[in-house]
Amino acid sequence: MSPLSLVAVSAGLSTPSSTRLLADRLAEAAREHLAEGTRPVEVTVIELRDLATDIASNLVTGFPGARLRTALEAVTAADGLIAVSPIFSASYSGLFKSFFDVLDPDALAGTPVLIAATGGTARHSLALEHALRPLFAYLRAVVVPTAVYAASEDWGSAGEERTGDLAARITRAADELAALMAGRPAAAPAAEPVVPFEEQLAALRPE
Repeated sequence: MSPLSLVAVSAGLSTPSSTRLLADRLAEAAREHLAEGTRPVEVTVIELRDLATDIASNLVTGFPGARLRTALEAVTAADGLIAVSPIFSASYSGLFKSFFDVLDPDALAGTPVLIAATGGTARHSLALEHALRPLFAYLRAVVVPTAVYAASEDWGSAGEERTGDLAARITRAADELAALMAGRPAAAPAAEPVVPFEEQLAALRPE
């Protein structure tokens, strides 16, 4: 049985990069979920920083170089994709957008995609919904419900998730991606207890 292919695209610019850290955490979480099944998983991480010159050249000439062609083929053949961008000026980075601009418009049709982003402040988290999600909807990808945003304060000094909330979002998003890749339903989140209406009404009444 051929292994499932999981590709993570990171548009981080620095070294080390919180964008790459988040891509690695998401890829590892998805790999662990998929490992619970019977099919092996191959994970590939693509650093767009290393392909910046090739991407710019392709935009001008219309022809990808060998390294960029390999990356585009990996994304096109992937059974699942993790796409992570830093947020600049309330949107994805130009490098991130340029890579998907040179990708064939039909390459991601029907492909499960997990979107994620990093930024200096939590105020930019809405970029996931008004920028990244519409981009992949346009490319006809199947975007998982949970998007993951990590602000600077979410990381510890050793590059680990500082808050349980970020770790929980990574786990939930990775499970949703793994479920789509494996063709099984994602685990439903634990339901909050339902308080009967009579009790809610009684709590509002003055003593």
